[in-house]
Amino acid sequence: MNVLKDSNQNSSFVKLIDSHAHLTCDGVFENLPEVLKRAEENGIEHIVNICTDQKTLERGLELSEKYPWIYNTGATTPHDVEKEGEALFPLFEKTAKDGKLVAIGETGLDYYYEHSNRDLQKLFLERYFDLAKSTQLPVVIHCREAFEDLFAIADEVFPGGSAVLHCFTGTLEEAKKVVDRGWYLSLSGILTFKKSVWLREVAEVIPLEHLLIETDTPYLAPQSRRGKPNEPSYVKETAEMLAKTKELTLERVAEVTAENAKVFFQIQ
Repeated sequence: MNVLKDSNQNSSFVKLIDSHAHLTCDGVFENLPEVLKRAEENGIEHIVNICTDQKTLERGLELSEKYPWIYNTGATTPHDVEKEGEALFPLFEKTAKDGKLVAIGETGLDYYYEHSNRDLQKLFLERYFDLAKSTQLPVVIHCREAFEDLFAIADEVFPGGSAVLHCFTGTLEEAKKVVDRGWYLSLSGILTFKKSVWLREVAEVIPLEHLLIETDTPYLAPQSRRGKPNEPSYVKETAEMLAKTKELTLERVAEVTAENAKVFFQIQ
């Protein structure tokens, strides 16, 4: 295991991938040129943009045409399937089948907020798993207080499929079950929060080969930016905390998490 170096050493040369950002949501999209400029200046090699409705998808497709280093995923979140899941599924289905997405998602289950009926959340999770199988795409999963149902559905409907648990905040036991399925965990700015000791313990145990990093822009800005809108350039702080937690160099963390993202999203 490498000895941790100063996290700022050569950091300007480190290339990172933000595996989950909502670039085309209102509030970020209006200031996007400045946000992307800062991302490039801070070594962000690629950004995976998460599209969750028609407007963010249309913006995302235009964005990737202008900036080829930005890629799109698409699905209705578990929060919104009751409101617009049925209306939007055909749109995401067509876009995926047209080869314009690098993953299906974020889909999943959220029993903490439960903005949509649980049975409906399960139904759409199954539908998006089926879409992922038919298009041979990986799945970006949102899961909160619903891991038992998630694993049960995935094992039945999506066995052997490729998935990432975005913004993972589960237990070590749940993290191990994710890895047992060959999936990835994606760590956000929450890893840097002072009270996130349990999450750093998870990050310490889970092999780096199963980890991605993300911002979840504009949410969950890291500790030094708490209370401010997040943006891709801030993913470096999460990478630095991951390096510190695993007693690795920032360069090693950047290299492996970037390669993981490229393999998962099939980014050339």
